Amino acid sequence: VQWVESGGGLVQPGGSLRLSCVLSGVDLRYYTMAWYRQAPEKGRELVARVPFGGGPIYADSVKGRFTISRDDAKNAGSLQLTNLKPEDTAVYYCNSHPNIDPWGQGTQVTVSS
Repeated sequence: VQWVESGGGLVQPGGSLRLSCVLSGVDLRYYTMAWYRQAPEKGRELVARVPFGGGPIYADSVKGRFTISRDDAKNAGSLQLTNLKPEDTAVYYCNSHPNIDPWGQGTQVTVSS
């Protein structure tokens, strides 16, 4: 199993980013796809998840600002981040929920002026 995230970067407050994820080794259709983040000196936080054939669920902290999607034909997914805030700064990871080890490397999102 391999999760590969991309699309992070440095953005100003109020800006947007689109994170992408590709999964290899297992069929994503059997899993709920999820995005997590981990800020410095904090634990990993579940940000959003979307089950196969179901609707998305978001953490209160990102509701209305982030949009999760999945492309089962490509075994991939994405997370659209808008109206970013400094507190969104973290390493973002895609995985399933519950998660499957090992985790990918993640992609760094830094929100700063």
